[in-house]
This record gives sequence, C-alpha cells and structure tokens, in this order.
Amino acid sequence: MYMEVGTPHHLPHFHAYYQGNPAVFTIDPVEMIEGEIPSKQRRLVEAWAEIHQLELMNDWDLLQQGHSPNKIEPLK
Repeated sequence: MYMEVGTPHHLPHFHAYYQGNPAVFTIDPVEMIEGEIPSKQRRLVEAWAEIHQLELMNDWDLLQQGHSPNKIEPLK
C-alpha cells in the first residue's frame, strides 16, 4: 500500500508485484482488478490477502488518515 498525498482513493486496495509485473487487488472482496501476474502467483497473493484481510483494512484506514501502515507478514 502507498500513501498518495492529495489523491483520495475510494476503493480499498493494495499492490503486488511478481518479477516486475504489477497487479492491484481489492481488499474486500479479495480480487485482482488490474495488472497481469501468473495464475499460481495470483492465487498465492489472494490466499495471503484473505489471511491478512483485517490487517490490510486496518492499514488502509491508517493511510486514509495520513498515517504510515503497519508491517504485515509477507508471503512465504
């Protein structure tokens, strides 16, 4: 997630990258809305996001308030 000053976002989402290819996923429900990554990696990101959905939403809320997000355990 990134804070973009002066650019309000209305749809909670996060960015994922695989071998330099970006993708954007919504948080609730978890689904890819932009980009292209291989199916296997897409499923892994979606599974990770479902496990960490509450943390992702909390980070989204922090960003909307102008705060830095908390670290979330990465995909292993």
